[in-house]
Amino acid sequence: MSEFLTVEGGTPLTGEITVRGAKNFVSKAMVASLLGETASELSNVPVIRDVDVVADLLRLHGVTVDHERASGVLHLDPSDVESAHVADIDAYAGSSRIPILFCGPLLHRLGEAFIPDLGGCRIGDRPIDYHLDILRRFGAVVDKTAGGIHIKAPAGLTGTKIELPYPSVGATEQTLLSAVRARGVTELRNAAIEPEITDLIAVLQKMGAIISVDTDRTIRIEGVDRLEGYRHTSLADRIEAGSWASAALVTGGDVFVRGATQPEMMTFLNTFRKVGGAFDIRDDGIRFWHPGGDLQSIVLETDVHPGFMTDWQQPLVVALTQAKGLSIVHETVYENRFGFTEALRGMGATIQVYRECLGGLDCRFGRRNFLHSAVVSGRTPLRAADIVVPDLRGGFSHLIAALAAEGTSRVHGISIINRGYEDFQGKLEALSARAALTN
Repeated sequence: MSEFLTVEGGTPLTGEITVRGAKNFVSKAMVASLLGETASELSNVPVIRDVDVVADLLRLHGVTVDHERASGVLHLDPSDVESAHVADIDAYAGSSRIPILFCGPLLHRLGEAFIPDLGGCRIGDRPIDYHLDILRRFGAVVDKTAGGIHIKAPAGLTGTKIELPYPSVGATEQTLLSAVRARGVTELRNAAIEPEITDLIAVLQKMGAIISVDTDRTIRIEGVDRLEGYRHTSLADRIEAGSWASAALVTGGDVFVRGATQPEMMTFLNTFRKVGGAFDIRDDGIRFWHPGGDLQSIVLETDVHPGFMTDWQQPLVVALTQAKGLSIVHETVYENRFGFTEALRGMGATIQVYRECLGGLDCRFGRRNFLHSAVVSGRTPLRAADIVVPDLRGGFSHLIAALAAEGTSRVHGISIINRGYEDFQGKLEALSARAALTN
């Protein structure tokens, strides 16, 4: 807490930055390398804390990891996979939920796995019950202890039929990573179909997996005895691209996001245009800017892909504080994602949160006492404040608010932002932001 970012607001962000591979894909592709009998190579890898955490966990299990940070190329050799000490796993994984996805690959390679207490952003319950139930369906034995969860599969994993109550990204990834080397066929219904899932399927297919995806969210996996390593280039991080787009909009700026791609961002681009933002899609990226005039209020509902991504919601809410009229935002993916609005209200924003489902159909959080809808009244000038970063996406949203606010803000806990935004301080400098790290 002694280190903070001093941000002098009121300066439009202008210039060019580059986004590399998607945080929500790269870490899963790294885990997938455990399934191969030979080395893998992953390109377009960002230098972020989550990549370092997964790399350390892989090394604990005997994987040789070499990250060429400048070029963004990651080499992973799982030839000597072995069990890791429980204390070491706990020490490295305290701030990440990724160890749960190690289970399937480790059960295939070693016959056992261990999960410590899991961390991650506090944006909702995000239970691991889906994951444990999935592993049990494959034939794994789950033993919960005070220090964590021990999982064994001495007879190996067997294909099964699974229907998710909700198209969870994590549960879909767990199923894929467990099914590709399981005996027989696995059928997964109500699966997540996010672009990051599609890219993971592409990686697994390159390794030798047999996976088909139907239009009704059904994925079928035919288990194989052996997988090889892969060579793959990660898709761009659509969350980071959307975050910088919102920053350009709320500061009245003009930012070219090199590496951003249209197909994965179509839903965001439609909403960005409705609010009043402008963009230009090029072969090597997307330019986002505020064209002048008033921003417009909207009714927005987050949803699983191809809906509006929940991770785009928080940065865009900051922009909506500068839009004319009442905007309604209904969060249907995480039940506790409006906690970040408290700091925005302290900066002068007019935001009210409600338990009711506003602006659309009832969702699974309706009548369950969760504050999962928000009404944003604009336009309201933002004032500088002392801010403590609550979580990754909320933290970047607070940073955007500080950049737009009148006066000088102090943003504490910025190390959390490093989990998912590569060199964000360097990018702020490239965009002429007046921000400096202070002890």
